[in-house]
Parts: sequence; C-alpha cells; structure tokens
Amino acid sequence: MKVVYLIQTHKNPEQIYRLVKTIKKSSPKSHVLVSHDFQSCNLDTTTLHDLEEVEVIIGQGGRGDFSIVQGYLDAVNWLFSHQIEFDWLVNITGQDYPTQPLPKIEKFLAETKYDGFSCYFDALSNSKQNPWERKRREGSDRYLYQYWRSGRYLPLWQRALIKFPRILINNIQPFIRINSSYGLMIGIRATSTPFNQKFLCYAGSNFHTLSKKCIQYLHDFSKQNLQFNSYYQKTCIPDESFIQTILVNSGLFNLCNDNKRYINFNNTQSGHPSILTFQDYPALTVENIHFARKFELAQDSKILDMLDERILNYN
Repeated sequence: MKVVYLIQTHKNPEQIYRLVKTIKKSSPKSHVLVSHDFQSCNLDTTTLHDLEEVEVIIGQGGRGDFSIVQGYLDAVNWLFSHQIEFDWLVNITGQDYPTQPLPKIEKFLAETKYDGFSCYFDALSNSKQNPWERKRREGSDRYLYQYWRSGRYLPLWQRALIKFPRILINNIQPFIRINSSYGLMIGIRATSTPFNQKFLCYAGSNFHTLSKKCIQYLHDFSKQNLQFNSYYQKTCIPDESFIQTILVNSGLFNLCNDNKRYINFNNTQSGHPSILTFQDYPALTVENIHFARKFELAQDSKILDMLDERILNYN
C-alpha cells in the first residue's frame, strides 16, 4: 500500500524541509509531492533532491479563491500524467504536521472500510447538522453568488472603513454581496447554479484523506464538467466546498465524515486557526487524530520536537 502526501506550500522553507524529512523518515516508501507557490517565497529544491520519491512542482497560493483548488487539481493531474502508483492521497500544508507515526496511519488506511475521510454538511440547509445554522446566509453568500475580486488584501483600516456600508448593503437586499475578508469581493446573485434537490451544495474543511478511486473520480469529473469548475471559480472560499460537493453527490463512495485533523479555532478571528504550541501536545495525541495545524517553527519548535519523538520512535 502506498500513500501520496500532497503538501501545498507558500512560506517558511525551513519548516517545509523539516516536514518533508519527517514524512520520509517515518514512511520511506511514501511519495511526497510539494506544490509550492514560488511567487510567495523561494524554495531551494536542491535541499530535497537527495530524498527518494520527493517531487516539487509549481503551485498556486491564495486564500478564499479557487487557486488552492486549482493547485490540488494540478497536483492530481501531475500524479496521473506521471503514472505515479498510489492507494491514498493526503493533502496538507507546510504548516501541518503528523501527530502519529505514519506506518500506524497507513496501516489504518490499509484496513479501513471507508473510501475517504472528509468533513461535509449541507451548506444551504437550515438543519442543526449545519454548523453555519447560526451564521445567517453563510452558505448562500458563499456559493450562490458569483464574485469579482480586487486581487489584493485590504489593510485593517480599509476593512474598518467599509464595514458598516458592507453590513448595510448585505442586509437590506438579496442581489449583491460585499465581502472584505479576502480582499474586496463583490458578488452578484447567480441566475443559475449547479445545485438542486438531487445535487446539493456541501461544505466542510479543505483537508481530506482520499482513496485513489475517489481521486480518480474527482479528476475525471473536473475534466468533464468545466462549467461546474467555472462556477466555483467565482464563488467565495471554494476550497471548502468543491471536493465535498463532487464526491458526496456521486453516491459512489463510503465517506467517513471525519478528516482526522486537529485544528483549533477557539478565540480566533478572520478564519485563522490558533498557532499550536507545546502546551497543545496532549490534545494532539488523541488516537483518531492523524495530522494537526497550524504550526510556526519560529514561534515554537518544541512542539515539533515532541511530535518527532512520538513519530520517529515507532516500532
């Protein structure tokens, strides 16, 4: 059984090198594919050349737009075009880290009855199963509008300046939406969408552990449904819906509604998770957690040392 670890990166080269080396030490037979945004920061790929089955390709950075999804699809296309054999694909970022020995995780995947591990819920429903139930219009604002983007993030003072006009405009009518979380975004209510009673809009975390048959279906669907891709390219935060919507609606896969990740959003703002430190270690070692985020090597390297001790000393 073989696992591909897809790492989408855009910053912190030293942390990327450490993550890749830890993966290869723990799972020497795995394939590591680094999709790096070289426009955001340089990455000295010669540092990784001595590691077997480690490849670096040009990726796309970004947040809140389709670039993360496109980077994922490009990486999947690279795997198939280069005929890389694999059974499972795990996507992480350069600020993620394993929390268990990879042979243990891979044994779990080899024996599981599931085809994939992915968090998902009906993004447009009013049911209690929808975690956005208390956030009025969250799902519809994201996925029923087509957005124009300014292309740059707004400084805090500009976001503060348009806060009240934004709230007012969004609350008094259903045709236009203004979003300033990922740069200035202006959305127009879509006249038609891909969604209906038989094809629901699903959402959830953008981190997944998927079997090859899920990846093959995702690859084929995205190639054959360009209009679907085009629609999602103009939505808000498509990376938290695109994959779930395709796979769950297919009805072909036994998906576990748990992506085996630890991410702490308590007391955070703007959708950024908390930076994990050595004090979070007990929470990371729970049996059903495979990966965690977000780590900052410059802020706290002790937590990574503690995880390495657990990951690399496995018999």
